[in-house]
Amino acid sequence: MSQETLSALTLVCLKGLSASMAMCLYKKYESATLALEHLDEVPARFRKKVLEALPEAQERAKVELDFCKQKNIQVLIFSDEGYPARLRECEDAPLVLFYRGVANLNEKRIISVVGTRKISGWGKSICQNFCKELATLLPDCVVVSGLAYGVDIHSHRACLENSLPTVAVLAHGLDRIYPSLHRSTAIEMLNQGGLLTEFLSGTNPDKGNFVRRNRIVAGMADATIVIESAAHGGAMITARLANGYGRDVFAFPGRITDPMSEGCLKLIKANVAALITNANDLVEAMNWAPIKVKGAPVQRDLFPSLTPSQECLCALLRASDGLTVNQLVIALDMPFSEVAAELFALEVDGVVQMYTGGLYRLL
Repeated sequence: MSQETLSALTLVCLKGLSASMAMCLYKKYESATLALEHLDEVPARFRKKVLEALPEAQERAKVELDFCKQKNIQVLIFSDEGYPARLRECEDAPLVLFYRGVANLNEKRIISVVGTRKISGWGKSICQNFCKELATLLPDCVVVSGLAYGVDIHSHRACLENSLPTVAVLAHGLDRIYPSLHRSTAIEMLNQGGLLTEFLSGTNPDKGNFVRRNRIVAGMADATIVIESAAHGGAMITARLANGYGRDVFAFPGRITDPMSEGCLKLIKANVAALITNANDLVEAMNWAPIKVKGAPVQRDLFPSLTPSQECLCALLRASDGLTVNQLVIALDMPFSEVAAELFALEVDGVVQMYTGGLYRLL
């Protein structure tokens, strides 16, 4: 690893230098090495403590670098190509991340799945079904969560069962796994996802670290999905962080009498989250084109002979992102029964397909 990597680790290890001050210096000089050379620019009330702590920070950085080399851990600096680009857009992104795994942190599609630790049987089935559907629609989508009890661990395990890459963001260093009961799952994820943290080895999973961890869960994804949540808690914090970053937020509604659906309903009511009931809802809302579904799809004729009305119908669908029967009836000025019959014939020929919400699209 380079001198720049060692310098970035030194900045992170410097006692008295806040994360925001370290990042400010780094961005100013676009180099951790140059930032270390300009520690005299640290505000006067912190400067003496920071300069006195420099030798100790340099030694601690070397120890951390050796640990990462031994454990095959990648040290990702803010400007590195492997650093999550989506997270880099967030003002409070960390200067350094530690990563071990195989998943691409800059995959084309990344979502975060969060929720309560007190997951219900209904919540477990949602995790299982959602990840299974997602694996069919978008098998390269990376699912991020926090390895905690409840929704987190059930989402990770559902991804593993369905060969979907999944990454856990941890609230401690990579020298341990917390909770220890999830160790076997974490190890399995190393070959089908990965483990990510901003914390140095030896860092305990203290309560405040979980709140800090949540901003990474929210910031590195295109969208955050809340499965179940009480009115307050980590999942609600993550959802609001994601919303603040300008990311999409979705929630499964649940029943109004369930305490662990109260948070989801609250997010939906406040227009922080959009309501979804399955993975296809997410894919459509994000305007993500699904990869061809496994199995035996209807084969479309290369040159189907279309009637004049079918030609008009296909022209309308080609110029849109999907239309309902009623919209087609109005646009074509044709009886509902005739439009429905033509759509049915086109479905049989493999020319069109109906998706969630009654939208018809060309195949």
